[in-house]
Amino acid sequence: MLWFLLLLLATGGLILFLSGDSGTIAGLDPASFAGLVAGGALLLYFAASLAGSYRGRSAQAVKDLAVWVLIAFALVAAYSFRDEVSYVARRMAGELLPPGEAVVFEGRESGEQAVRIRRRPDGHFSVRAQVNGAPVTMLVDTGASTLVLRPADARRAGIDTDRLVYSVPVQTANGTAYAAAARLRDVAIGPIRLDRVEALVAKPGVLEESLLGMNFLRRLRSYEFSGEFLTLRS
Repeated sequence: MLWFLLLLLATGGLILFLSGDSGTIAGLDPASFAGLVAGGALLLYFAASLAGSYRGRSAQAVKDLAVWVLIAFALVAAYSFRDEVSYVARRMAGELLPPGEAVVFEGRESGEQAVRIRRRPDGHFSVRAQVNGAPVTMLVDTGASTLVLRPADARRAGIDTDRLVYSVPVQTANGTAYAAAARLRDVAIGPIRLDRVEALVAKPGVLEESLLGMNFLRRLRSYEFSGEFLTLRS
């Protein structure tokens, strides 16, 4: 077999040498012909090696060949239906991941970033965001005009709450409260990132959860509540 492979490679090289600049060899350009000869030689070499290792074990050889054929068909099928497989994977991720975890999926238009968030058991939507690079969980509140942070979340985001002046009146379920104005460097939800976001920092004890308000949502391309999911596009 070794001598046969050497002869095959030598014959291919001789054909390339004799063809010169004639253009094609058996309908192939010289580079493709060379690749075909080299690939064929390697295939024969591995086939001969496998045949030697399975000598006297033909049944096992057939069984292993069937397994590899099935694996090859599965890979081809997965590639052929990659869009459908990707869609199913995203749906499964949306069901399995905890509420608030952003599931990234392909946008409708080129360059669009999109995420889907599952509703919490209590019926509300919360999202795990990055505020100035720090992880902060916020309740999505379309009734809040501005993004509002709890003092603990503000400190996690690098804001010095001791220097804030709580002079901005805000309406809460318990009446009027006061908050301090702040500007965030960036707020990110998955791949969606907005820079220079105006925010408020509530006084201690006013909020149980930080709020993702309309000044963030309005800067997105769209946001949509549909059944168990909230979809954000940017």
